[in-house]
Amino acid sequence: MGKTACTIGLILGFASVLMVAHAAGPKSASPAVRLDSLEGLQVIDGKAAIETYLGRRAVRLSSLTEHAADASTLAILSGTDFKDGTIELDVAGAPGKGADAGNRGFVGLAFRVQGPGSRRAEYFYLRPTNGRADDQLRRNHSVQYESEPDFRWNRLRKENPGAYESYADIQPAVWIKMKIVVSGTKARLYLNGAAQPCLVVNDLKLGETHGPIALWAFWGTDAYFSNLKVR
Repeated sequence: MGKTACTIGLILGFASVLMVAHAAGPKSASPAVRLDSLEGLQVIDGKAAIETYLGRRAVRLSSLTEHAADASTLAILSGTDFKDGTIELDVAGAPGKGADAGNRGFVGLAFRVQGPGSRRAEYFYLRPTNGRADDQLRRNHSVQYESEPDFRWNRLRKENPGAYESYADIQPAVWIKMKIVVSGTKARLYLNGAAQPCLVVNDLKLGETHGPIALWAFWGTDAYFSNLKVR
């Protein structure tokens, strides 16, 4: 069997595992998906490519334009259906060429996406350039939860300052291990194998829903994704 056929088979197997897990409840880890193929990715407002980054093949996301309907790119993994369990993913993000001064290298993921082509979902993402900034306020904004379309970061920050974002020791342009543990309306974000979460959310805004998993990056970011695992 050729490399392409192996990769397609791995992704289809991954999708089947998730659909069975949703029906019977999560019991074991799915096979790790290296994300070295574009098969099964539905890309919204952007483009995806396979590139070698820091020694591994990975999916790269980039926005087509700053003035798209939403200035971010979403790549939905077709066939996935996630409710409760654990998502692990390696990401790397940094401001790209031509990015404005406010770009933080935004990179992360969405889960429980509400329908094909939809942006309605729960999100956890990183601002890697904030992690070691000299400005403490910027450091406090290193990791973020939001729920589109009604509870974006700016509304959450205004109504509940500090409750949905937090500090983490992260850097741009390096691989960062994200782990999200979800149960009902609660979710916890862990980074780089830490025993304690860097962000705790006890009121996921979409409630107890389910839906696909997606990769996410904001305009102007060089964003890479590798080693997805769900259980």
